[in-house]
Amino acid sequence: MTVQWIDSHCHLDAPEFAHDRLEVLKRAQAQGVAACVMPAVQAKDFEPLRQFARSTNQPYALGIHPLYVPQAQVSDLALLEQHLQSALSLNEEGTASDPRLVALGEIGLDFWVPSLCEPAMRDKQEFFYNAQLKLAKTYKLPVILHVRKSADALLKGLRRCQVQGGIAHAFNGSLQQAQVFVELGFALGFGGAMTYERALQLRQLATTLPLDAIVLETDAPDIPPHWLYRTQSQRQSEGLPQGRNEPSQLPQIGAVLAQLRGASIEHVATATVQNTLRVLPRLQSISSLSSH
Repeated sequence: MTVQWIDSHCHLDAPEFAHDRLEVLKRAQAQGVAACVMPAVQAKDFEPLRQFARSTNQPYALGIHPLYVPQAQVSDLALLEQHLQSALSLNEEGTASDPRLVALGEIGLDFWVPSLCEPAMRDKQEFFYNAQLKLAKTYKLPVILHVRKSADALLKGLRRCQVQGGIAHAFNGSLQQAQVFVELGFALGFGGAMTYERALQLRQLATTLPLDAIVLETDAPDIPPHWLYRTQSQRQSEGLPQGRNEPSQLPQIGAVLAQLRGASIEHVATATVQNTLRVLPRLQSISSLSSH
């Protein structure tokens, strides 16, 4: 039986995939990646992403990413709610009109980018984060969180507005922070960053956390694993482009996790798929995952 995987976070709607989006998806499926969860990042992408998800039968999430908060408008939140209502409304059979909507995301806080740390922009980030948490609670959706130098502030919001859990994407916090996310019903997303030998703290987390706390992701086209990464000098001297990450890399990333934990690839694949289905339960209606 072919080993199946879920890429719990990839941006197939990104401009980097404009010329070969379907081929990228087919390559992933050929590697056993049964589903690619695609989070939106800004309001203008909501409808195109929904259409692409529908045409390919892939899961998606809708939300406003903190990096896109500077240009976001309050009206974008109303548009987000309209799309949530449309996707979750019941059809004549009594099921959601668009079962591919599995979460609200990508949302969160980013205190790594200097311009986003200015007081006014921090306030705007907090406003959009808290408003979207309230929508997630209202519509009983898990959330996909962007966590960058912001774990404690995100957790403060989650304690105040308790949602249905979700995924702390590209997690790189402390063990204590990881444990609090898990207690609140979240799994932690691990991907390409874990493949670098110098990522000591991250690899330690990947080794010591309970396996049921971990889901796998690529964040494609970003966060390439070490075998795709090109240094600036390589790009300049050898004329090589930066390696574009894509969801077909997920099994190899999963193999790194298996090696770190001293586990079989099959065990890691099965466990991380089950973990993703647990924290994103609407995924279970995607037909390609029906065997799990």
